[in-house]
Amino acid sequence: MKKTYFMSIACSLIYSLLALPAAGAQTVELRSPDGSLSVPLRWNEEGMLVYQFSADGKLLIDKSILGLTASGKSFDMGLVEVTSNSVDTVWKPVWGKRAVVTDKYNQVSLKVKDMLFVARAYNDGVAFRYENLMQTPETDSTQFNFAGDYTAWFYNGERHNLGPDKLTDCDGNRRPVMTVMAGPDQYMAIHEAALSSGDPLVLKSTQGQKLFSVASGPNNAWRVIMFGRTPGALVDSHIIELLNPPPAEGSDFSWVKPGVAVWDWRINGATAAGFKYGMNLPSWKRMVDFSSSNGIAYLVLDANWYGPEFAKDADPTKGGKVADVMEIIRYGKTKNVGVWLYLNDVGGRKFPLEQTLKQYSEWGAAGIKYGFMRGSPREKNDRTRLITELCAKNRLLCDYHDGPVHPYGQMRTYPNAVTREFCHAQLDAHRVFAPKTFVTAVFVNMLAGPLDMNNGLADLTQAGRVDQSSPVPSTLAGEAARTLIVFSGATIIPDIPENYNKHPEILRFIAAQKMPWMESRTISGEIGKYIIMARKASDGTWLVGAATDEEPRELDIPLSFLDSGKYEATIIQDGPKSDYRTHMEDYTADKKHLTGSDVIKVKLAPGGGACVILARQL
Repeated sequence: MKKTYFMSIACSLIYSLLALPAAGAQTVELRSPDGSLSVPLRWNEEGMLVYQFSADGKLLIDKSILGLTASGKSFDMGLVEVTSNSVDTVWKPVWGKRAVVTDKYNQVSLKVKDMLFVARAYNDGVAFRYENLMQTPETDSTQFNFAGDYTAWFYNGERHNLGPDKLTDCDGNRRPVMTVMAGPDQYMAIHEAALSSGDPLVLKSTQGQKLFSVASGPNNAWRVIMFGRTPGALVDSHIIELLNPPPAEGSDFSWVKPGVAVWDWRINGATAAGFKYGMNLPSWKRMVDFSSSNGIAYLVLDANWYGPEFAKDADPTKGGKVADVMEIIRYGKTKNVGVWLYLNDVGGRKFPLEQTLKQYSEWGAAGIKYGFMRGSPREKNDRTRLITELCAKNRLLCDYHDGPVHPYGQMRTYPNAVTREFCHAQLDAHRVFAPKTFVTAVFVNMLAGPLDMNNGLADLTQAGRVDQSSPVPSTLAGEAARTLIVFSGATIIPDIPENYNKHPEILRFIAAQKMPWMESRTISGEIGKYIIMARKASDGTWLVGAATDEEPRELDIPLSFLDSGKYEATIIQDGPKSDYRTHMEDYTADKKHLTGSDVIKVKLAPGGGACVILARQL
């Protein structure tokens, strides 16, 4: 592992303190290692620290204030000392989008009168934070004063994302991730990383202005400006994770195994060959048998297994079907299938949390799915951190649902934090999940971290389901493609075994998603329109997924990402009857022999997709 530090004025990290008496004459300039990103830091005539952000020589964020306030007064940002350093190393995550991640940046630290201000530049973005504060701040004065009236999209809870909006049309508070298109080869995203305390980031805009300011209370997180020349470059970035600290020294996360999981909530009420599925032991055993036969890693048990999930007397270690749960965990172990357990916030608070999680670990559970957490955003973040730490202590994976606090790279510090429902899960409640919802969320929500979106249905009508049995707005090929495109340490698929078995090519594509991923690449895409994603499985198989909005598309998939040699390609794409509005189960599957110099052409139906399995030939 290469690791270098330079405690000097490096050629790629330039600062200059002009020997002039006026505060506004001082300038510190931070550049990315490749020199393409520039962040000049200056003091204005009022003594405030301001910054600008340029990429490839173009100004994208104009003069914007940095700093904190207390008792109505700004912190004293008068410069005392400047130091700088550079880092060039690699991160090898337990699991993630790829096996090896370059960790290379330049950093400048400004010791000012009331704090230490640290700014860091990677080749794909910049970040800054406030440290060693001399007093307790009350307000965050940080601004993002965009240089043009760009187009933006924003996270919007369990609904469609907001946008595309012109910046001057935005008014009021907006939640990150904020994804910005400044030009055909200039994309940004505003988020935060390493939020260990304080209020999660909220941005405020005023209609008619291009200025966004921090509307939430101060915190100790990194403020992050991601940059990419394509929207896919934002998707492939690791800057959010890299800004988080590594696991505590001596931590062992070798037990963390990402993978595909089946789920009992959406199978409830489905029938096949005279059997009616429910949230019960016979159904769980069928799901485990199916998983074992197809190399699927997990079964997720959802609510009500220990009693009504919102009942205050429902004991999460003794109530309801505890005996059956202990049996399915034991049975799953004989089949090499782990079992996740649902825990509602009511039971998580009413009963001793640490004892509950310890009990689940002793039963042999693989993880927990935590639902409906209450409290303010700050309280949710504190509780999420507590639960994640306790889960790590008890070797439990964790997934947070129902309006969780946004991810900010926790998976680096706690690799057991494998996913969360920071999105509009496509089968959730009565809200409409449209094809455009998917191809927007992957360029907005997914920039924050792994998502649990529950894609992958094999019965598009959802016939017989007990809970919200509305048809899914997708196609069979599109559903399968979405399972690959969405980055998650637990890809939770929602259908019954018989429906997957009806479509062997679709099942093969999903089962081939062997994690951890060795490599991931967004081949192409446009926000809100389409995306093509390629991932290399742990067994060396390359998988490709493409998805579109409501418009049909013909797309080219260049295979230049492949290693040398010949590959057998299984190409699954929408059939002539496919359409997200009709829910027809139609697709085609063809095989070809290809190399990295070839291009695959696919046709996507409205709301549909395509999948490719590329197995290297010996």
